[in-house]
Amino acid sequence: MIYVSLFLTFLKIGMFAFGGAYGAIPLIQESVLARGWMDEAMFSNMIAISESTPGPIMVNAATYIGNSQAGILGAAVATLGVVLPSFMIILMVTALFRGCLKQKRVQAVLKGIKPCLMGVIFATGAFMAIKNMFPAGEENSFDITAAIILGVLAAVSIFAKQIKAREISPVVLIVIAGVAGSLLYGV
Repeated sequence: MIYVSLFLTFLKIGMFAFGGAYGAIPLIQESVLARGWMDEAMFSNMIAISESTPGPIMVNAATYIGNSQAGILGAAVATLGVVLPSFMIILMVTALFRGCLKQKRVQAVLKGIKPCLMGVIFATGAFMAIKNMFPAGEENSFDITAAIILGVLAAVSIFAKQIKAREISPVVLIVIAGVAGSLLYGV
C-alpha cells in the first residue's frame, strides 16, 4: 500500500537525516529513485522547488513527493513520517537531557559529527552542480548556462562574504538564480 510505503520511507529519512535538510537530500534521492517515484531530472526539479518555497526543504520534499504519489493524503502521510522522528527526539531531549547537552562528552560527540555533515552537504552540492551542468541522457553535453548561473552565485556569495564580512541571504541567491534562469534560458 502506497501510504504505508510513503510513511515508512520518510520516517526512515527523518530518523537518519542528521545535519538537517541538506544532509537528507542524498537519503531522499536514494529512496525516491530506488522506488521509481521520480527520475533524476524530476528529482532535481523537486529539490529546486522545495528549496525555493517557504518552509524546511525536507518537509517540502516529503509533501511534494507524497502528493505526486498519492494525492493530498499521501502528502500528509509522507510529511508526518519525516517530521515525527525530530518531534519525538526534541520532546525527549527537552524533557530528559537538559543538563546532558552541557556535558563535555556530549559536546565532543556533536563536534565530531559536524565535519561529517559538512562533507555530506558539500558532496550533495557538488553532485547537484555536476548533474545540472552535465544533463543525464545527453552524451558529451555541457550546459554552459547552468555553469554561468553557478559561477555568478558563487561570485556573489564570495563577494558578499569578503566585502561585507557577512553571508548573503539564501533568499537573495534564489532570486538571482531565478532571474538569471529566466533571462538565460529565455522564458
